[in-house]
Amino acid sequence: MPVPTIDWVGGLPGKIKMIDQTLLPNQYKFLYCDNVKCAWDAIKRLVVRGAPAIGVAAAMGTVVGIQKSKAKTMKQFRKDLKKVTSYLATSRPTAVNLFWALDRMERVADENSDKTVPELKRILLDEAKTILEEDKKICRRIGRNGAKLVKKGDTILTHCNAGGLATGDYGTALAVMFAAHEAGKKISVYADETRPLLQGARLTTWELMKAKIPVTLICDNMAAQVMKEGRIDLVVVGADRIAGNGDAANKIGTYGVAILAKEHGVPFYVAAPASTFDLTLKTGEEIPIEERAAEEVTEGFGKRTAPKGAKVYSPAFDVTPAKYIAGIITERGVIRKPTSAKVRKMIA
Repeated sequence: MPVPTIDWVGGLPGKIKMIDQTLLPNQYKFLYCDNVKCAWDAIKRLVVRGAPAIGVAAAMGTVVGIQKSKAKTMKQFRKDLKKVTSYLATSRPTAVNLFWALDRMERVADENSDKTVPELKRILLDEAKTILEEDKKICRRIGRNGAKLVKKGDTILTHCNAGGLATGDYGTALAVMFAAHEAGKKISVYADETRPLLQGARLTTWELMKAKIPVTLICDNMAAQVMKEGRIDLVVVGADRIAGNGDAANKIGTYGVAILAKEHGVPFYVAAPASTFDLTLKTGEEIPIEERAAEEVTEGFGKRTAPKGAKVYSPAFDVTPAKYIAGIITERGVIRKPTSAKVRKMIA
């Protein structure tokens, strides 16, 4: 059930077309961006979110940023390109796919420095489209690999949204569920609402209902109880950055779910593409954690729920140590009980 999360419209000049995820599930609308400021704002405001989708948005944001460049020489064009990629890199610090995609676009430009400026613009657009198509194929391989871990009739718990909305169109964690469902395994899902922006309630539940997969929405603080009651067979979540030893950063609250899963004997899996691994980081302690605006907690969705002037600490992500992870599901296979050696063998 592909969700057209993000796409390119037209040629050069063209536009990025993306679902405005801040409006779901009440409104299903698209945002169109034809300039880099719009693309930066879309990433920052979570119009587009999820590590793989952010990577695609960064690549396409690079194109809208340079498509109107008036540079005549490659030197000047390269300067314009660097200005665009440096700007986009400031949008969100944790999702490594953002930086992976920007680096890839710069590398392609370097590899084609003998081309004319108009030719290079076309090459960069083709590369951005390629990143999108690669992501679609990668997500389906993740789904197939993960579905092998799911038994008929299993109930899966997931946190935040790692579905089609977080990727090119099929998901990472939810890809496992889509593939298992398509294989006739008759699964069901519990979805944490995911405070403070409710990605689980607004997005994951919406996607699973569209796919006709039985889903039960719970508050974040109910996960322990449903595990205690024996309702959960396995946990599958996504990731925004994975360190070299397998420590995985994901939406805030994931770490707590992992600890609960360990306590209750429930296997905890992370699903993510190879591009989400950052082998320059030895452990998760080195992963930068984005802090979001206090208003997302005190005035979520426009309604004040805390006293004015209340102090707020709002990290957007936390890091789950590899010791809590039963396996990392990638397009290349499953890294069971991840260690630095196992990660490098599969990813390097």
